[in-house]
Amino acid sequence: MVKAEVPGMKEEDIDVSVVGDTLIIRGEKKAEAEVKEEDYYCCERSYGSFFRSVALPSTVDAKKIEASYDNGVLEITLPKAAEVKPKKVSISAKKVTSAKKPSSASRKEKAGK
Repeated sequence: MVKAEVPGMKEEDIDVSVVGDTLIIRGEKKAEAEVKEEDYYCCERSYGSFFRSVALPSTVDAKKIEASYDNGVLEITLPKAAEVKPKKVSISAKKVTSAKKPSSASRKEKAGK
């Protein structure tokens, strides 16, 4: 599970994606405050973006990742993939034919040369 605090953000301003074996969380916060009084006017704007990447272990099932957002906390659930069980591989041996021994006649020929 990955938890990220992103206070003041709206759910639609947060993007969660998986690229290969990396979880990417990014977003942009836009806020504007305005105060109007008889002889006073104040307008304040703030913007900010963020980007985080988290390397995922190979045991995460990317197809089943879920994310939820509540009270400024983003929770991303990363379920484990089904365990890969080892498969027994059988080994087949090839029969090696023995080298043919030279006959006594061919040995005499080689000796005479």
